[in-house]
Amino acid sequence: MSLKEQLKEDLKDAMRAKDLVKRDSIRAINTMIKQVEVDERKDLNDEDILKLIQKGIKQREEAAVQYKDANREDLESKELEQVEVFRSYLPKQLSDEELENAMKEIITEVGASSVKDMGKVMGVATKKFAGVADGKRINEMVKKLLA
Repeated sequence: MSLKEQLKEDLKDAMRAKDLVKRDSIRAINTMIKQVEVDERKDLNDEDILKLIQKGIKQREEAAVQYKDANREDLESKELEQVEVFRSYLPKQLSDEELENAMKEIITEVGASSVKDMGKVMGVATKKFAGVADGKRINEMVKKLLA
C-alpha cells in the first residue's frame, strides 16, 4: 500500500474515531501533497511524500517554539501533537548509537579528517540516511566526530 493510500485510510479511521488531532494532521499532510502536485504537475511518490512530512515536522517544531516564547501553551501543545502524528508516517529513526557508528563508517569511507571535510561527509550521509535520520542530527553528529 502506498503512503497516499495509507493516509487516505487513516483519515477515514480518524474521522470515524473522532480523533481530531490525527484527522487535522493527515489533512495537513494531504494539503501539502496536493499543493506540490498542482504546482509541479506531477504525482508524488512515497519518497517525495516522506520529504514533505519531514518538512512539515520541522515547520511545526519551529512554530511550537514560537508559541512557547509567546506563552501560548495551548497552541504549542497542538503543534507538538501534530508532530507526533507526522512522525508516525516516517520510517523508524536511527538511534544515536546507530547513527554514530554509521557516521564513523562514512567518515573513514570518504577519508575525512577535520571539520573542513564536513561537506563530503554530509553529502554522502544525507543521501544514505534520508528519512531515517534528521539532517540536523546528522550535522551535529558529524561535527562531534570530526572535532
